[in-house]
Amino acid sequence: MQNNSLRTRVYVDGYNFYYGCLKGTSFKWLDLVKLFEEQILPSILIPNQSNPPVLAFHDPAVKFFTAKIIERAARSTDSVSSQARYHTALRKTHGQRLELIEGYYAINEAKAKLIDAEDPKKWPRDCSEAPYWKLEEKQSDVNLALNLYHDALTGEIDHAVVVTNDTDVAPAMKFVRSNTNVIVGLIVPSCDNTRKPNTALTDLAHWVRRSVTEKELLKSQLPRVVQGGKRPTSKPVSWYPRPDLLKPALELATQVLGTKVKAFKWLGERNERFNGETPLGLLESNAGARKVMKYMGTYIENIAKD
Repeated sequence: MQNNSLRTRVYVDGYNFYYGCLKGTSFKWLDLVKLFEEQILPSILIPNQSNPPVLAFHDPAVKFFTAKIIERAARSTDSVSSQARYHTALRKTHGQRLELIEGYYAINEAKAKLIDAEDPKKWPRDCSEAPYWKLEEKQSDVNLALNLYHDALTGEIDHAVVVTNDTDVAPAMKFVRSNTNVIVGLIVPSCDNTRKPNTALTDLAHWVRRSVTEKELLKSQLPRVVQGGKRPTSKPVSWYPRPDLLKPALELATQVLGTKVKAFKWLGERNERFNGETPLGLLESNAGARKVMKYMGTYIENIAKD
């Protein structure tokens, strides 16, 4: 360490982070580097430091551990393409500042014990079984643990920030604490404080942050369109707050303006007809969508008359 700075790297458990902070939200188009570098870590105070150190991100600033969605187990028809688009946007935006490390999903037929409807207290061993599909993410937690331990042991970092609530990472954190001088921080991926931090993790951390706020997620979104490569990468329509309202409005605007690019440009601009609001913002509510659709409908009628 020099000049009282800590070479810092963030290790994100993608599966844990998704289910703790992003599932069911419109924040999925998330700039991970921006979130931790600009929103979260500036508020962190390292304990037992008389002269607070500077947290200097050491590239790759973020290691993101995830797995490609299996199409036959995906929740939506566009889940696979949307995830791929997101990963491309992250790579384009940050290059070597973010390393995306992939495990994989395994899906296998398994059996589970059913709760007896007539006797809910019946022991599982005495209950009947039913087949089901068991979907498991493989290697991500192992990859995170190995990378964390390797980076600490080889002297690449002075400060590791682990983003998970999965106790499978606890042994690696323990090894780092026992065999190196690396400071270990823990961020629990939860937005509503309903996920209780696992003590197996908190007991091994020098500091703990127990949640991520929606405001921080909102301020850390990628641009709607990320440039670079052979063609731009756009945020999936299904990742907006109300895709059910956006899709018909986008189709109508594209019909009028000729291209989806021009349609999105119009939707994203403040409009005096909507009291300075953007049509895209209005399309987050039913009332707002009615205003936008009514305006476009009237506009099309007037064009037809001319």
